Amino acid sequence: MTTKRIVVGAHYGLKDWLAQRITAVVLAAYTVVLGLAILAGPPLAQASWKALFASPFIRVLTVLAFVALAWHAWIGVRDIYMDYIKPTAVRLTLQVATIVLLFAYVIWAANILWSI
Repeated sequence: MTTKRIVVGAHYGLKDWLAQRITAVVLAAYTVVLGLAILAGPPLAQASWKALFASPFIRVLTVLAFVALAWHAWIGVRDIYMDYIKPTAVRLTLQVATIVLLFAYVIWAANILWSI
């Protein structure tokens, strides 16, 4: 007689691993692009920073980097909550608060970028 194996868990493994790698690559690419833009531009001063971030290309890349950072952070924090916060109500409250906070940070960053 064979017994069926009971599979448990949320099954996030591969998707989360891949998302973490993709967001890390996006953040690394953004760092390289921003670094090259800074090195190729005029000496750093408020006017040069303003000019750099006035470019629609840099603005879109920066928002994309903030979204990637928020997603990357969400996966890591969610895994910590799932591993170490056992009471479901507390874990759910922390997860919702984290989602709201990360979303607010992305909106705040976009708002700052488009107010330049």
